[in-house]
Amino acid sequence: MGRIFVTGSSDGLGLRAAKQLVSKGHTVYLHARNSQRASDARNACPGAADVLLGDLTSIEETKALAHSLSKLEPMDCIFHNAGLYLGPYRAQAEGYPAVFAVNVIAPYLLTCLAPLPRRLVYASSDSHWGGSASLEDFGWRERNKTGRFSQGSAYADTKLYNTMFGFAFARRFASRGVFAHSVDPGWVPTKLGGAGAPGDIKESERLYVMLAEGTGEAEGKNGCFWENGKRGPAQAKQDAYDEKAQDALLKKLEEITGVKVPE
Repeated sequence: MGRIFVTGSSDGLGLRAAKQLVSKGHTVYLHARNSQRASDARNACPGAADVLLGDLTSIEETKALAHSLSKLEPMDCIFHNAGLYLGPYRAQAEGYPAVFAVNVIAPYLLTCLAPLPRRLVYASSDSHWGGSASLEDFGWRERNKTGRFSQGSAYADTKLYNTMFGFAFARRFASRGVFAHSVDPGWVPTKLGGAGAPGDIKESERLYVMLAEGTGEAEGKNGCFWENGKRGPAQAKQDAYDEKAQDALLKKLEEITGVKVPE
């Protein structure tokens, strides 16, 4: 059985997948942004080993979360599920909008600072198809100053970056025996997706569990994009496969955070 940490697992798909993993005998660590959410998570998933705290809009709290992980036995999988969807700019980490802080900066920091697991998984979205890999105005800070911040486009950019993480870290960490993937769980009826979302949430759970375990179609595979409704690896936006763009993204995040990708 494995040791698995799932970010953003106090509710939604992260919690549902965590409960499935607990039921299969895995040692599962949940994550919540504050003590009240942690209490809710413990009540919802009493079989979890613990709930780790960290507000992912904060670089310092994200670093502290990585430190908390370093005190535990190494994980077999860290599943970067936490994410924000639509909302106002809300300047957070280093002045970047909350959606970038949670969706991009936080998983980068946790990947670089927490002990590397055997498997890394990054939650993407079909919105990544509308994202731009350009780093010219990363985080929409300049456009926000002139009132041109677009919630939907900013979110799409973050999901493209999440997809790029799966390919980039699979390449960077292959020599260390680490497998990395990204996954589009689909538009499913969670708090984020809404009650009317048409996707099959059971299939989303299956994908999450499969990737966390490294079993089924994912066994032995590395650097793949997975999509709800498709068996086996799926095709991501072509920009996500661009290794120069991946490296530029990681370099940009290093500049913002002062944290390098481990060798």
